[in-house]
Amino acid sequence: MGLSAAEFRKAMGRFATGVTIITLDLDGEVHGMTANAFASVSLDPMLILVCVDHSARTHAHMHAKKRFGINILSEQQREISEHYALAFQTHEHAAEEAGARFDRTAKGTPILHGALAYLECRLQSAEDAGDHTIFIAEVEDVVVRSGEPLLFFRGKYAKIGEEIPD
Repeated sequence: MGLSAAEFRKAMGRFATGVTIITLDLDGEVHGMTANAFASVSLDPMLILVCVDHSARTHAHMHAKKRFGINILSEQQREISEHYALAFQTHEHAAEEAGARFDRTAKGTPILHGALAYLECRLQSAEDAGDHTIFIAEVEDVVVRSGEPLLFFRGKYAKIGEEIPD
């Protein structure tokens, strides 16, 4: 056994995750990023967490805006995930390049068409942890749709396989 960044990354890749797009409004423009370091924290109050790399452009915007959306992607949204995973990419052509289309909530937060679920979040706290920040937010509203999730496993996108019988 050894502990290197590469081995740690490989081990963490064995944990299958869902894929989300974090979205926020900045001066009337949709900004976003792909994230799979996302989890529920509490039911009372309803809290989630998302971990964001300090170097991500969205990182500073989340601190400034204090409001963002979490869009849980469906298996048909791989192209959108790939688009928002590009750190150097600007997102003004997301609709044309990846098919990402958005509505706005009453509070102005972008909500992605076709996502399996959407959570509108208000930032509660932020804690630096290594090269990331853990953002904890209260969930103020949700939208849930039917479909199958986009998964990420061993550095690749995946779909849900067969269910394990009871």
